[in-house]
Amino acid sequence: MKILRPALSLFILLSLITGIVYPFAITGIGQLLFPLQANGSLMEKRNVTIGARLIGQSFTKPQYFWGRPSATSEYPYNAMASGSANIAPSNPALITSAQGYADRLIKADPQHNPHVPIDLVTHSSSGLDPHISIAGALYQVPRVAKARGLSGEQVKAMINKYKQIPLFGVIGEPVINVLQLNLALDTFAQTKGTL
Repeated sequence: MKILRPALSLFILLSLITGIVYPFAITGIGQLLFPLQANGSLMEKRNVTIGARLIGQSFTKPQYFWGRPSATSEYPYNAMASGSANIAPSNPALITSAQGYADRLIKADPQHNPHVPIDLVTHSSSGLDPHISIAGALYQVPRVAKARGLSGEQVKAMINKYKQIPLFGVIGEPVINVLQLNLALDTFAQTKGTL
């Protein structure tokens, strides 16, 4: 009994701290300091949740910018199945996969440059990346502009407006959130093209 009582007391105390106090404290701090991220960085349109800023979505229509390929199987950008394809650069499957994605982009806009930016044909490490490079966005401008009946300059202006600069101006490279850009283009079309 001398050994059992302190062991049971310690078990109960640690269960309370790690199972109740710590999770509630961290949740409270997250809600206080980072409410957008703590709540999933959700994006809404007309009070309907349509996605998250941190998880890519599958766009296939020509009037939308397309994101990086998803590495998740069965359903694209399934956060429950996040994970990289883990294909080595020396693996022929990587070249085959990249060529398939490149062919899809070239087929969607045959008159366009066949040199596709690398991020449009390869998976990110999580397989869920919602961002593409500025080069990846600019590559798609002719297709999107033509499908929407806009000029290339109007679409480029939207890219410049919504591009995200590197952290502290030096860490990383400029990127653009595909969902945010596509939503902005939808809004732009509804407001008759006023920036």
